[in-house]
Amino acid sequence: MKQYSYDGPVMEFDTCVANRWKASTYAVSEKKAKSNLTYQYKKKNNKLPNTRISLPGKLELAQWKENTI
Repeated sequence: MKQYSYDGPVMEFDTCVANRWKASTYAVSEKKAKSNLTYQYKKKNNKLPNTRISLPGKLELAQWKENTI
């Protein structure tokens, strides 16, 4: 799995409800990461499951850091 982070606007239907929202998730693909992030936003902001939330910004793939002992 890869770690994805998002830092950008959030749209509810066609209205911008947040100019800047930061979050991250682990997922196997970018598509699944966006799905996870929209779910996170809905849960944290008490939105109904059928509310259309979109993240028009770009997802960033987090850089892996190896632990050295």
